[in-house]
Amino acid sequence: MSKKIWIKNPLTILAKNSDGGIVINGTKIVELVPKGATPTLLVDEVYDAKDSVVLPGLINTHHHFYQTLTRAYPTALNKELFPWLTSLYTVWEHLDSEMIYQSTKLALSELLLSGCTTASDHHYVFSDSTKDAIDIQMNVAKELGMRVVLTRGSMSLGKKDGGLPPQSVVQDEQIILEDSIRLIKKYHQKEEGAMTQLALAPCSPFSVSTDLMIESAKLAKEYDVCLHTHLAETIDEEEFCLKKFGMRTVDYLEHTNWLHNKTWLAHGIHFNDEEIQRLGAANVGICHCPTSNMMLASGICKTLELEKAGVVIGIGVDGSASNDGSNMIQEVRMAMYLQRLKYGSSKITHQKAYEWATKGSAQVLRREDIGEIAVGKEADIAMFKLDELRFSGSHDPLAALLLCGAQKAHRVMIAGNWKVKDGEILDLDIKKLQFEHTKQAQNLYIKANSI
Repeated sequence: MSKKIWIKNPLTILAKNSDGGIVINGTKIVELVPKGATPTLLVDEVYDAKDSVVLPGLINTHHHFYQTLTRAYPTALNKELFPWLTSLYTVWEHLDSEMIYQSTKLALSELLLSGCTTASDHHYVFSDSTKDAIDIQMNVAKELGMRVVLTRGSMSLGKKDGGLPPQSVVQDEQIILEDSIRLIKKYHQKEEGAMTQLALAPCSPFSVSTDLMIESAKLAKEYDVCLHTHLAETIDEEEFCLKKFGMRTVDYLEHTNWLHNKTWLAHGIHFNDEEIQRLGAANVGICHCPTSNMMLASGICKTLELEKAGVVIGIGVDGSASNDGSNMIQEVRMAMYLQRLKYGSSKITHQKAYEWATKGSAQVLRREDIGEIAVGKEADIAMFKLDELRFSGSHDPLAALLLCGAQKAHRVMIAGNWKVKDGEILDLDIKKLQFEHTKQAQNLYIKANSI
């Protein structure tokens, strides 16, 4: 028998008609309790949330877990995207399975502690030592009880073919497609409340062939999974597409049968007005990655124009080598401030930023069961206390969480199960994880720099 839990009388909650809290039964939210009322259902457990800001679990729609091993990497500092990538590919080609395990575990733990309950990762670096990278990631997600939408990334154009990556991390396209089918069959759950899902994600127009883009689209349609890639992140990418394919990025998207509502794109910065209308008409999703875009000086996503046209906007931390962190609540703050710089404070409210990171991100992943605190939705909840010096003197709790710079959740629940209590992940030795992860980062550095 599942336990009914009443999260009672929160300090504030990002949901309507629920000032008295919410009731959870099994994996789902079953009742919203109005202010001053008590649940109509008989509950088994009560958690007093009077000191907590309660949010839907935050949803990260773009990441590269393995990059936690190359934060602040010396040869990659102070570079824009293409030279930054070129400097790091020669490091990432030395990844092995233990490095994938530790980097995934650390990235997911970091996300979880920041109030993230669903994470999407874009892994595209496959070598002889990392053929089972997605399997490792799935096992880690299961170990931590994290909800994930992992993408089978790919690179098929190496330097000798006019691409950026070294040949050591380029795969044969038939191998890529066959492994994609294997992973979909093994891990993709279609039912409501799915804990593991798969999407297909050729890395970018400058690292895969047109044939692979087209075949990936066919495969995604056949198995009813989503498509994901980087697009229009930099001007360099736009120029690459024009030179190599004779078309701009959105034209290329349409040419390869990707311009539809099962596609979501990372970054999506450099679109013109006509392209924005086409993306909106197709109901494409875009993951805004503010910190990464600032770090690499890529530009600012045109979120409001895109939304007005019909594009769905979500939030992602991006890789931890272009963000150097995996903190979702901080990323929501960054999204709010970067977008205010473009559109003004009155148009980009804290509520808008929360919406992008919850309901918006869920829509980007084509999930209707998460992203909101509402009856029938999955019980994915992030709770924050305002008990640090940074919050002293604040008045509006929901605004203070972003404006004063929250960094860590007090409690996190996924599918009705507590995963974080008192700011600590249950059943996880965080010090041991940090030690093992640091050791693998050092091993990677040694491998990449050995003569």
